Amino acid sequence: MLKIGDKAPDFELRDTNGNLVRLSKLKGKEIVLYFYPKDLTPGCTVEACNFRDDYNDYNKKGVLVFGVSLDNEERHKKFTEKYDLPFPLLSDAEIKVSKAYGVYGEKSFLGKKYFGINRTTFVIDKKGFIKHVFEKVNPKNHSKEVLEII
Repeated sequence: MLKIGDKAPDFELRDTNGNLVRLSKLKGKEIVLYFYPKDLTPGCTVEACNFRDDYNDYNKKGVLVFGVSLDNEERHKKFTEKYDLPFPLLSDAEIKVSKAYGVYGEKSFLGKKYFGINRTTFVIDKKGFIKHVFEKVNPKNHSKEVLEII
């Protein structure tokens, strides 16, 4: 897991519309990079909709918001359209970025063990360094938590 002060690993992922997003091209902007398990699921929907509802506050501060999951672009597009999400969702189908950020690992649900994304958010400063890390995120009030430290 990355920690405060670490250089954020560069990445290149496709967004909701198939455009390539490269972290190194976003220098000079503060970024919220939130990793979540799966599109169109209850907790992930709550989290995304809270970021959506607070999006104008992020925008006013000049902060870019990106959601990252293992879902493909088509599923991201459905999620975005259904909930009118104003920020891009990035597809990490090859699990490279999730592993680089240390958020992919073993999970347990109803006694079953499996691998997936552990809900985690990174705030990346204008120079590309980790400014803050939120682990074990509560989707319900997470966006407000993030806004408080920006």
